[in-house]
Amino acid sequence: MESDLKSLQIDKSQKNSAEPSRWAVRWIIGGVLLFLLLGAGNTIYKRMNAAVEVQTLRVLNEARAGAGGRTILNATGYIIAHHKIQLGSKVVGKVAWIGVEKGDKVREGQVIVRLEDDEYRAQLQQVQGNLTALEARLRELLNGSRPEEIAVAKANLDQARADQGNARVNLERTKKLTDEKVMSAQAYDDAKARYDIQAARVASLERTYELVKLGPRQEAIDQVRGQIQQAKGQVAFYETTLSNTVIRAPITGTILERVVEKGEFVTTGFVGDRGAKGYVVSLADLNDLQVELDINQNDFAKLDARQRAIITTDAYPDKRYQGEIEEISPEANRQKATVQVKVKVLDPDGFLRPEMNASVAFVADEKQTKGDVPEAHAVIFVPPASVRDSAVFLLLDGRAVRRPVKASGLTPQGLRIEEGLFGGEDLILNPGAELKDGDRVRRKG
Repeated sequence: MESDLKSLQIDKSQKNSAEPSRWAVRWIIGGVLLFLLLGAGNTIYKRMNAAVEVQTLRVLNEARAGAGGRTILNATGYIIAHHKIQLGSKVVGKVAWIGVEKGDKVREGQVIVRLEDDEYRAQLQQVQGNLTALEARLRELLNGSRPEEIAVAKANLDQARADQGNARVNLERTKKLTDEKVMSAQAYDDAKARYDIQAARVASLERTYELVKLGPRQEAIDQVRGQIQQAKGQVAFYETTLSNTVIRAPITGTILERVVEKGEFVTTGFVGDRGAKGYVVSLADLNDLQVELDINQNDFAKLDARQRAIITTDAYPDKRYQGEIEEISPEANRQKATVQVKVKVLDPDGFLRPEMNASVAFVADEKQTKGDVPEAHAVIFVPPASVRDSAVFLLLDGRAVRRPVKASGLTPQGLRIEEGLFGGEDLILNPGAELKDGDRVRRKG
């Protein structure tokens, strides 16, 4: 047994067949490296595009508006058109002509777009022809039978009566000869049958003659009248359809957007991204503007219906407009913890545009006359570290917005801002040198 155990040895010179090949090892290492590179790239991309956490401070405005008009709340929002209209088409068709451009002013009833109308004109012509035929049929029924038709019916009746008289004479002669045994009974039966046929023909023509004299039945006249009413409805429908190929401005206003071009298809149903258009232009009356605001629920109690306000815009900070609350949303926004409020601009001009940023200072003075626009004197202080290169950064809709400011001097309350801020903005504190306009940011905490 000892000699047998010694013979059991492993030959190390033979290569293990289960060992992986060199190419397999290279593929495995390459796959692992590729996976690591993709993971690292994804992590770097997320870090580069992640929102930067920032600390913010609500800018306070101690402004006083005019003679005793005290500012009770400041808010920022966007100017919107009170009634923005997307003008669509009531019929399907291809644009044959469009006569407005973006920014054009239009009058109520002015033609804006014409659609191709060949098919609609053909349909109208067809139903008009049907109506004409039915009206002619009604006149025919109302006029009754013509004298010539009555004369023909009378002549046919007279002819039948003459034939009946001849058949009667022939029947009497045949009966006499049959009684005398000169003619057979079959001859008599034939003569009797001819007489009966002529008698029935006379009775039928008599009824026809009476009907011709009476004219058509009232039911037939009423039926044609009903068909005429139906045809008139079809004519009115296709006339309306044809007129709808001409699209007119429903109000006097300004064209905000032109959607279609000549040759494009307009539909009234489902609209695809690259298919037919669901409307042709959008327009609004720019003399009826509002400022849309989201008021924090904690500040909502400070406002009342018809609360007066002073409106300014970032584009024209030296211009101020009088406004008042016109609409308060009946429900709050749970996610934002805000209530939507719309402020009517009482004296809009050509400088205001929909979607402009706007700041609103609500004032408490209720004795001010409607035609008076108070001059708001902002008293705003910000931490000096929040100003970088004569500008500050604001948090707006998850983005950092750079806004130039004009400072007058450093005070114990902070750096006094004369222009650029109106109060109510979310100011980013200590903006780093890497922060740029438009970067994604989020509030800490």
